[in-house]
Amino acid sequence: MRVLVAGGAGYIGSVVTAALLSGGHEVTVLDDLSTGHADAVPEGATFVQASLHDSAPVLADVRPEAVLHFAAKSLVGVSQTQPEDYWHTNVGGSLALLEAMRAVDCRRIVFSSTAATYGEPESVPITEDAPTRPTNTYGASKLAVDHMLTSYAVAHRFAAVSLRYFNVAGAGFGLGERHATETHLIPIALQVAAGTREAITVFGEDYPTPDGTCIRDYVHVLDLADAHLLALPAPAPGEHRVYNLGNGTGFSVQQVVDAVREVTGHPVPVVVGARRAGDPAQLVASSARIRADLGWAPQHAELTTMVRDAWELSRPAGR
Repeated sequence: MRVLVAGGAGYIGSVVTAALLSGGHEVTVLDDLSTGHADAVPEGATFVQASLHDSAPVLADVRPEAVLHFAAKSLVGVSQTQPEDYWHTNVGGSLALLEAMRAVDCRRIVFSSTAATYGEPESVPITEDAPTRPTNTYGASKLAVDHMLTSYAVAHRFAAVSLRYFNVAGAGFGLGERHATETHLIPIALQVAAGTREAITVFGEDYPTPDGTCIRDYVHVLDLADAHLLALPAPAPGEHRVYNLGNGTGFSVQQVVDAVREVTGHPVPVVVGARRAGDPAQLVASSARIRADLGWAPQHAELTTMVRDAWELSRPAGR
């Protein structure tokens, strides 16, 4: 299949691109490199540097049969101080992409959504039927695209899937996380183990959880890639499916710190800070629907596996 991967020079997009190539697909990566890296585009893929807003001529040239859409701004805090960038890129850019698809009669898409669309859940694990009440512009912009896909499925016979998940971890195909501004727990903890950061701050240790720290959901990037490949042929024209991806139980912040210490063999100093406003005690997504419908089954669900894969890729010489 001829596939266009929007955002294929980023962490998740590059790993999914490699998985597509491994599966025999013909892949073109579209990325503006605002946060991605040209050297992350796997060998064998065609790379075009362009934004979502300028995607029409790219699709007219490539004539893809399907699109996987990862391109987005994704820093939650920045989305609250610079919301215009998130509406422009995540929503306006996605609309431009869908119109570019429609112009070349490409109507199959898998969208990288987020479990942030649910906001603070009433119960966990979170199912796809839970109310969507995002608490930040990032989550709201992703939810807007989910609604957009529903309307395009109804009006224009798009075959669409939205995949919602929280935290992605690990590495695959020699590719991993590489952010200019790192906000994710596992890479930050690994930076401490590597000696490039002094300590990790744990925000609150008095939550109603077994060890007092927040519990969050993690999915290995290779399992995420498998989900995208399974989702690609799944929907019929006129159908928009929504699937959550998660490990079902989650891991606490303390468990992550302990796993990093175990895997790296290095101390990870911890500074305990105050709770952050709006941080729920537990955020875990139920993946029962995609397991039942598509047979998705995570193969790398152990926390130490995710940490080890990330560490092996990022560890400095001599550590």
